[in-house]
Amino acid sequence: NKQHLREALLFCFNLKKSAAEVRRLLEEAYGEHAPSKITGEDWFKRFRSGDFDTEDKERSGRSKTIEDADLQALLDEDDTQTQDQLAEALNM
Repeated sequence: NKQHLREALLFCFNLKKSAAEVRRLLEEAYGEHAPSKITGEDWFKRFRSGDFDTEDKERSGRSKTIEDADLQALLDEDDTQTQDQLAEALNM
């Protein structure tokens, strides 16, 4: 998951590995699930600035994800609901 990969980036940063070297290692270990080059560089920039927090930050705006079970429950209740109705019911 993203949190695990961020912690792996921080671990490698603390070992003084270069962003390019870390990219190669993560690609070898995680294949297509490895963070992109730009993502790795962005995280290294954060770490160099002293920000070592790897947790997701709170963001304004609507939630980007919902629980599948919540959506499925609404559809089981009434499968003729529109996307707008489902979004409203899920507070999106």
